[in-house]
Amino acid sequence: MQRKTTVISILVLVTIFFLFPLSAVGQEDCKAVYGQGDTTLRLATGSPGELGLVEVLAQAFNENHSVRLCWKKAGSGKSLKLLQEKAVDVIMVHAPAAEKQAVADGWAIKRSLLGSNEFYIVGPTADPAGIANAKTAADAYKRIADSRTTFFSRGDNSGTHKKEMFIWKTAGIQPAGDWYQITKTFMMATLKMADKAKGYFMTDSSTWVAAKKELGNLKILFRGDPVLINTYHALCQPDGATPVQPQAAAFVDFLVSDEGQQIVRMYGVDRYGEGLYNDAAYAKQYEH
Repeated sequence: MQRKTTVISILVLVTIFFLFPLSAVGQEDCKAVYGQGDTTLRLATGSPGELGLVEVLAQAFNENHSVRLCWKKAGSGKSLKLLQEKAVDVIMVHAPAAEKQAVADGWAIKRSLLGSNEFYIVGPTADPAGIANAKTAADAYKRIADSRTTFFSRGDNSGTHKKEMFIWKTAGIQPAGDWYQITKTFMMATLKMADKAKGYFMTDSSTWVAAKKELGNLKILFRGDPVLINTYHALCQPDGATPVQPQAAAFVDFLVSDEGQQIVRMYGVDRYGEGLYNDAAYAKQYEH
């Protein structure tokens, strides 16, 4: 009996030994992997990955570097958290205040302007809240709240959600009620939910351009307020923080190089007839 128990214990230990590496790989949680290098570079971002920009950048970077780029799909808030926890090596985000604080606190470096897009407030073509006549984004939000017309919020601490909450605060409103729908999901999925329900949503222009042919119930109703300009920055780990910090720093340098910027400004033109992002030279006027 004792021998049988010992054999079972050994089998359990062997099983754990062999399964552990698989578990570790599973915890890596890559939404996609680009490149086949021996070195894994972990990058967290949201829409730039969802819309395919990360893949194109990774392919170009790998012409002179041999990395396996693991893209972790995360909004700006979660991306910053992953960087702080050393769960990723580099991030592409749009949450300026939180980015600056990360650099000030010392757990992120090389904050570099990549480019920009802008937010559009989209909604049903009938525009029951009348936001097409709004003077500012805060005015548009107030009209939506006053009319209690369905509004979709990502509610996920992403850069989009942070911007949304800033606008509600500017309008002096704490949104709540049946009209205020929190999705806890990403940009494209929430945009499609708003289209199906004929509700309002603040989407980034990049996602709108990529998806608009699929959206039959929504149109751009408000844009142009400077507060809706959306600047993206890259940040990476400090020197020595992770084994691949040098590659992460090199990737940030690539993003702001002439080659990287050409990719940013031209991405989407061949497929959609217009670029999905403006480059850093354009975005600099809105840097904050």
